[in-house]
Amino acid sequence: MDTIFALSTAPGKSGVAIIRVSGPDAFTGVKNLVGDLPSPRQTALRNVCGPSGELIDTALTLVFSEGHSFTGEPTVELQCHGSTAVLSAILEALGRQQGFRPAEPGEFTRRALENERLDLAQVEGLADLIDAETEAQRRQAQRVLSGQLGEQAERWRGKLIRAAALLEATIDFADEEVPEDVSPEVIGLLSEVRQELTAEIAGVQTAERLRHGFEVAIVGAPNIGKSTLLNALAGRDAAITSEVAGTTRDVIEVRMDLHGVPVTLLDTAGLRETDDVVESIGVARARSRAEVADLRVFLVAPGETPDLLPQQDDVVLVGKADLHGLPDNGISGVTGHGVSDLVRRITGIFSARTSHVGVATRFRHKQSLEAGGIYLDNAMTMLAASDGAPDLSAEELRSAVRALDSLVGRVDIENILDEIFASFCLGK
Repeated sequence: MDTIFALSTAPGKSGVAIIRVSGPDAFTGVKNLVGDLPSPRQTALRNVCGPSGELIDTALTLVFSEGHSFTGEPTVELQCHGSTAVLSAILEALGRQQGFRPAEPGEFTRRALENERLDLAQVEGLADLIDAETEAQRRQAQRVLSGQLGEQAERWRGKLIRAAALLEATIDFADEEVPEDVSPEVIGLLSEVRQELTAEIAGVQTAERLRHGFEVAIVGAPNIGKSTLLNALAGRDAAITSEVAGTTRDVIEVRMDLHGVPVTLLDTAGLRETDDVVESIGVARARSRAEVADLRVFLVAPGETPDLLPQQDDVVLVGKADLHGLPDNGISGVTGHGVSDLVRRITGIFSARTSHVGVATRFRHKQSLEAGGIYLDNAMTMLAASDGAPDLSAEELRSAVRALDSLVGRVDIENILDEIFASFCLGK
């Protein structure tokens, strides 16, 4: 296997930059540049020299032995000055070492997966953590990266293997040491797992929205104060405001962090009938985006109702409240009246939605969970039949285990036999 190297910090000028080297020849190759390496998991300052012995930089050198690094391979990190020239010279010197090559995108993490330092779900959690922009996204990514989904999958796996072992025992090892009726325990195990799968599946959509950000559409008639409100929420002139109705022709998006919750605000064209071709396109887009948004904030005139039917949690407020005596249910982007209350309300709604989100956060997770659930339903249906069909039920459980193993990138059911012999002492 090649030894790979790459800049692990952001490119460009910086006070300190980190170059990572990982692979079987990492120690030998880096020694050619810095001389003696420090002991594993210790640091030391070393001069980094080029092919002709000229000094390139002085770097803090950190060594990880095999099995104790991020990738699981022998690894060296060079913490050097973040000069473009310094980094280019060191990377060029590394590229001259025998068996060395630049790493491909994500290759360090891929090797961590291949060397079982991370499971597949943790790899996804790491990607989400790197992309996290808000506190809520960071917390969700950290749960996945810490291995909580893998731990949950392992618990499900253990229960299903136990159930399959009981069924296998009734088929192949029917003697006095095996309970005659294992159905109550099997049904209990399967029911527990099925309930937990259902709960996880229900939370995936919200978890995905948290990863990408919730959308909040500001909707209302022309010249009701939508763009002014957007600017007030964004803290800048993101949208053009004018007394002329129909100024906004397209959907304007502003991404924000509302108390740790990622939100994209949508300023939409005013909803009205119009003969203007361009404006009518904007109105159609406004309706379309508003319908699929996670939340809608309707601005209306006093005594009027929204043109679209509000859904659960939608907010209906009187727009341009400064012109209508500042009512309690009003809002004004000009004076700020009601803006803080709206932010708290939006944050509270999304915080409530995400409070019960589990550790499954991607559509791929949902597919695996749903597939596992189908196999469990099939197994329980067969067990409820008059003959019980333990052989067919056991096969459905094996399929369920495979489906759930795909959550963490592992497909292995051979230890069902281990469970049989360990639990029932059948290898005597």
